[in-house]
Amino acid sequence: MDLFIILGLQHGATENEIRRAYRRLARRFHPDINPGDGAAEVRFREILNAYETLIDPERRSRYEAGQPVGTRGDEAPPASGFEGFDFSRRGAEHAVTFGDLFGEVLNERAARAPSAERGADLHVELQLSFEESFSGTTRRVTVTRREACRVGAGSGRSRAAASTCVLCEGVGTIRSVRGHMVFSRRCTGCDGSGLQRPRPCDACSGAGLETRADTVLVRVPAGIADGDTIRAERRGNAGPRGGPAGDLYLTVRVAAHPVFRREGNDLLAVIDVGVHEAALGARVPIGTPEGEVRLRIPPGTQSGQRFRLSGRGMPSSRGDGRGDLIIEVRLRLPAVLDERSKELLREFARINGDNVRATPATDAAEEAS
Repeated sequence: MDLFIILGLQHGATENEIRRAYRRLARRFHPDINPGDGAAEVRFREILNAYETLIDPERRSRYEAGQPVGTRGDEAPPASGFEGFDFSRRGAEHAVTFGDLFGEVLNERAARAPSAERGADLHVELQLSFEESFSGTTRRVTVTRREACRVGAGSGRSRAAASTCVLCEGVGTIRSVRGHMVFSRRCTGCDGSGLQRPRPCDACSGAGLETRADTVLVRVPAGIADGDTIRAERRGNAGPRGGPAGDLYLTVRVAAHPVFRREGNDLLAVIDVGVHEAALGARVPIGTPEGEVRLRIPPGTQSGQRFRLSGRGMPSSRGDGRGDLIIEVRLRLPAVLDERSKELLREFARINGDNVRATPATDAAEEAS
């Protein structure tokens, strides 16, 4: 008889469709629902055999390939299911309810251990000086993170020697009788392993994780800016149940510099220039993050005028070139002038008596008058 037809399914039915068909037919033909009905018992055995064959990937593959499938007696004991009939005893003390049997058959695959999960990411701030952000550096960062427990090797269990389960005596299954029908189910005391469940690890209380301080070596690229983020893969919290660790994210905080101000990858600075230097021209030494350079101040330079030194700015953290160094000139007079200096300035004013506050509109108005 075609097992798919027994369950009322088309060939190629999915696992969920097989489960739904079995539940529907079991509610109709289960012996507990049809007491004393021999035909219903036979029909239920056919339904159960079809279900156990098609729900098992290996047995289904053999069945669809036309190979002998065998019986459960030829294989490992089932986690739960119908084993046959036993008329030698009533076994009321071994009886279980229909709800127990039905729930065990349907949920035997759902009773799996929880899957591994990815650990949580960690976020910390990394304080840098302006010089470190300019040149790049390597820093050791101490973080408090969750790691696999060293006592239980992350399993959450003690390493005591395994012992035989006292509930199933090491078999892994428990036999139950319902009338003349014999069922087996996975032992709940050992989850079918036949071994006594180990005690939870005392060090981590069974969590499998413990909190420890860890030192992470972080490479900071040259040109990194305030607010940028560095990612250290798998240096976050370890994952529960052996899952992969999360990542560590470091948000960079760069201290302000007393001279330079960053705008993108350009560096801006203001320098003081004497009146005579601005008027006559000069070469002024400028301190940069890479050392001293000399800036040429042309004659007649005005206060607020800017000069650009190409390629002298901040490196790009992405490696796509460098910015410029922009110098703004600010004229500065001596704090105190002696009489000789004052006289020279008066003479300068007489020679260059133009109104420095005049505008083109003012000049036009004076000519019209």
